[in-house]
Amino acid sequence: MKITFQTKAESNAAQEKEFLALSGAERLLRFMSLSNAILKLPRKNHIKDDRGNFVLEKRK
Repeated sequence: MKITFQTKAESNAAQEKEFLALSGAERLLRFMSLSNAILKLPRKNHIKDDRGNFVLEKRK
């Protein structure tokens, strides 16, 4: 693993350059992979089911 020291602006520019070098399909796959990884992160459930809210459902 390579460690580099750079400013935030330099880091952001390098990330943007690497991202724009990907094809459209590769960008989509990267996005989907990151979205899936986010779902696996631990989170607190702050929403209570007994809040008295109602749900509108669309009929088919």
